[in-house]
Amino acid sequence: MNASTPLLGGVELGGTKCVCLIGTGPDDIREQIAIPTSGDANATLNQIEAVLCNWNTSHGPIAALGIASFGPVDLDRTSAHYGSITSTAKPGWRNTDVAKRLAKLFPVPVGFDTDVNGAALAEGRWGAARHLADFAYVTVGTGVGVGLVIDGRPAYGFSHSELGHIRIARKAGDLWQGACAFHGDCVEGLASGVAIAARAGLPASQVPQDSPVWELVAHALAQLLHTIVLATAPRRILIGGGVTEGRPELLGCVRRQLVESLNGYLSLDELTGGIDGYAVPPGLGPLAGPLGALALAADTL
Repeated sequence: MNASTPLLGGVELGGTKCVCLIGTGPDDIREQIAIPTSGDANATLNQIEAVLCNWNTSHGPIAALGIASFGPVDLDRTSAHYGSITSTAKPGWRNTDVAKRLAKLFPVPVGFDTDVNGAALAEGRWGAARHLADFAYVTVGTGVGVGLVIDGRPAYGFSHSELGHIRIARKAGDLWQGACAFHGDCVEGLASGVAIAARAGLPASQVPQDSPVWELVAHALAQLLHTIVLATAPRRILIGGGVTEGRPELLGCVRRQLVESLNGYLSLDELTGGIDGYAVPPGLGPLAGPLGALALAADTL
């Protein structure tokens, strides 16, 4: 514990659970609480507010609050809907004002971004992307998301990137329609936890390791990485999220299929030192997402 480091509050809003934490960084997390992401956004946010207000009393006032949310979200500060979750498929959360509502709790700066951008910033600050100006963080969980950091900052245009929803070259013979409510067989529709459960008839954590489903999931993720590599040439790609945490052997299959897909067009050995050190798990492990909220808070100071 470092008394001279500002105390930060963080909220990671995920498709399955919301994680609240208070501390100064990965070596100083004073308390952490997970709340299920119910279909009633107001009820879930009420619980989050209660936790934060209790901590403000028990741990002392925070210097900044960070909010890392599943998306899509409105990041345009000139927009009337800034800080809101927009066209999500998550029941009960569409057009939910998150940032402005939580910002009313305390008179402190508030950082707001996507959950994957937050996780990427945490990895850049404390994890496996330290000292790198260009990298990507991919999460494979309830959905599939990508946080792209270019020249030390998340990539933005009119909005944040949504690379989990790109169309890909399907594996030969795979005609399954996919599970994305918007795009069917985009990467999220083929490789997310929701997609795996829909295809296999079992939660991803219960699908046997030798199931042919995993080869198809790895193919979709390798196609996503192929796109990222050719689009922005990141110096490292970190792959986290509940699906890959539960199936660590999946990463090896993704690496193999990425190399096959690139087909010698780029030499990752020559450019990055090799595939095993290029596509890697997050250095912060399952804490990358929650710590992303603290990283957003820290960046406001």
